Amino acid sequence: MKLRHLLLPAVFALFTSPAFAASPLMEDARAMFEPIPQDPPALPGNPASAEKVTLGKALYFDPRLSASQTISCNSCHGVGMGGVDMVETSTGHRGLKGLRNSPTVLNAVFNFVQFWDGRSPDLEDQAGGPMINPVEMASTHENVVKTLQSIPGYAPMFAAAFPDQNEPINIDNVKKAIAVFEASLITPNAPFDLYLAGDEESLSAEQKEGLQLFMDNGCTACHSGRNIGGQMYSAFGMVEDPSEDVYPSVDKGRYDITGDDMDLNVFKVPTLRNIVLTLPYFHAGTVWDLGEAVDIMARSQMGIELSEQEIDRIVAFLGSLTGEQPQITYPVLPPSVADTPRPKP
Repeated sequence: MKLRHLLLPAVFALFTSPAFAASPLMEDARAMFEPIPQDPPALPGNPASAEKVTLGKALYFDPRLSASQTISCNSCHGVGMGGVDMVETSTGHRGLKGLRNSPTVLNAVFNFVQFWDGRSPDLEDQAGGPMINPVEMASTHENVVKTLQSIPGYAPMFAAAFPDQNEPINIDNVKKAIAVFEASLITPNAPFDLYLAGDEESLSAEQKEGLQLFMDNGCTACHSGRNIGGQMYSAFGMVEDPSEDVYPSVDKGRYDITGDDMDLNVFKVPTLRNIVLTLPYFHAGTVWDLGEAVDIMARSQMGIELSEQEIDRIVAFLGSLTGEQPQITYPVLPPSVADTPRPKP
């Protein structure tokens, strides 16, 4: 890690002081965006500890939480692949395909809700969903707990993570531990974060032009704040409906959760953090080129036609949103024993 990254909090304090005269572009950017912090945020009612993170990491990578014992959280949200799996829609139990592209787990802690349709309010609630989804991991919470209770090596890990509980291996604690680990998967020190901290040299001239275009053309109406998105819902096709291959009409968005006509074709606005790593794009995962995605968004959401040069400049700016990726050592998982439930085909 570069020294200037280590000193980012001090640099930010220096360059945001009244004595420092930021450029107009930097001032405008600071009014709309925030840098990713150096440390993971605290989760309400779920304090982090080294033991809880260790347990959560093991559970995140453990395929035995699935019915077939072949699918883990990391299968669809690969920590070493930008937090995604780089396919249109993920493959789940018995080869079944989901309806939507897997969103990135990186910086997901900063989203105001989880899942494309916002059906989970936080990471803890989200963690329990895929385990029991018949198209994903296809298990039950009861089977997950039974499996973990049968593995001797998990008992001391749960006891260390939840020292005040007599019987800590339960589904609530499974979700809490996974959530704490996922909250640690943040990507600070992107070039754009360094720019917000006052480092003019962290962005190229082309990226600064792209930033200006990004703000001038109204992209910040949805993509702003710390996660440059992830803070609101929006209909897809505000001005012009995307084509059927980009947005399959079978997906009704948040309407399937609320039944409210106002939520038809409405989705959580995704984060643009690490966007160059998280292809393919959109909830259907059908667009593989970032420039094409920018063009589609300009037309469908704002009703404007960008030139090729303008698209290239915005794509260059989006490249500055790639932060330092989590360095995760793959855990050695405690072994199963004869009494551990068998995989289900």
